[in-house]
Amino acid sequence: MTSPTKPAGPPPGPRAARRRLIRELLLVAGLFAVYKAGRTLSTGRTDEAYRNAGRIWDAERALHLPGEGAVQRLLLHGDALVHTANTYYAAVHFPATALFLVWLYVRRPAHYLWARRVLAVLTGAALALHLTFPLAPPRMLGAAHLVDTGQVYGPSVYGAAPATDTMANQFAAMPSLHFGWALMLALGMIAATRSRWRALWLLHPLLTLLVVVGTANHYWLDAIVATVLLGGALLLIPRPVAARTAAAVRGHVPGPKAPAAVSGPAAAVSGAAPASAAVSGPAPAPASAAVPVPVSGAAAPAPGPPTPATALAAPAAVTAGAGR
Repeated sequence: MTSPTKPAGPPPGPRAARRRLIRELLLVAGLFAVYKAGRTLSTGRTDEAYRNAGRIWDAERALHLPGEGAVQRLLLHGDALVHTANTYYAAVHFPATALFLVWLYVRRPAHYLWARRVLAVLTGAALALHLTFPLAPPRMLGAAHLVDTGQVYGPSVYGAAPATDTMANQFAAMPSLHFGWALMLALGMIAATRSRWRALWLLHPLLTLLVVVGTANHYWLDAIVATVLLGGALLLIPRPVAARTAAAVRGHVPGPKAPAAVSGPAAAVSGAAPASAAVSGPAPAPASAAVPVPVSGAAAPAPGPPTPATALAAPAAVTAGAGR
């Protein structure tokens, strides 16, 4: 006997949905405000930021990473190309992430909670690294010999003098949240959709990587560290189950299996007919009842007229003997 299935509750009303939306907006806005305020705490550590920049540059050369200048030279082939790269850096980062979260909130609520938590953990880890390891971007490092494409070709999101820039902390290059958020966007869309073309979402972090390096706003290692932090966040936050099997959704529990049919000599001894042989009418008597065993020292009884049990047992005995 199965227990009755508990009926699903009514869907939340418009007022509850509105309260949930407002709560999410306030939560996301609050987390972003805390991050922006925290970044400004390392603004005055200019000397340390330049020393760290020199260490990162030397570490990249020791690791034989490609020079950031190789990507920038590709962008500098035309003013339109480098201007497009600067626009992508300035205008795509925040709107793309916001649209990603809004789409998940509307269409994939479970994936929205997962993505929002992963982005919160990633951003918190990035803030901790910004505060402990201030880093000047390669466009400020003389040894890199790179062009500040934002200032020269525009548009730029940073002030000309880092010390007087009240809108952003220019010494928070590591890790690159431009790349980290773009990579999470791609992975989140791949996890939340089922299109055969969903792997194309990876073009967004790839293009972002070329842009942040080519505009001299980030080192290669900035993107590598962002990837490591994102991997840790993904391990910490469990991914939601996207789909369930039909049996699990119905709550189906398989019943007991039918006993295996006994055939051969064992069937003849136990008196059970094979499952494949259907016998109409009453069940046949055991073979031991059809053929009495004579007792030593006693005369065998005279054969009499066949009884119904004997008549039914004879074909079964013949059938069992034929199968040997």
